[in-house]
Amino acid sequence: MQDDASIQNGKKKEILNALGALVYANRLALNKGINTFSYEYDIGNGLLSRLEKSNIDTKITTLWKLANAFGYKCSDFVKLIEEKLPNEFNFYN
Repeated sequence: MQDDASIQNGKKKEILNALGALVYANRLALNKGINTFSYEYDIGNGLLSRLEKSNIDTKITTLWKLANAFGYKCSDFVKLIEEKLPNEFNFYN
């Protein structure tokens, strides 16, 4: 049986995978390379690369910058992340 910590780590990974996939797809839709996008939107290219690969969590300010860079309100961007998660996704269940 999995303990609570490993369940939460799995849930966190699901969220990061959804975020990474969304960031990557939107950056490609803008036809921007990682360096160009990073420079234009003041997000470090190393950070952006790790986000797209789901290897790092992010601060709310970075999430906000990403949402705005893709033309979304932050709340709408979070809704898009939610749509990539399983139905009834809950971090603690």
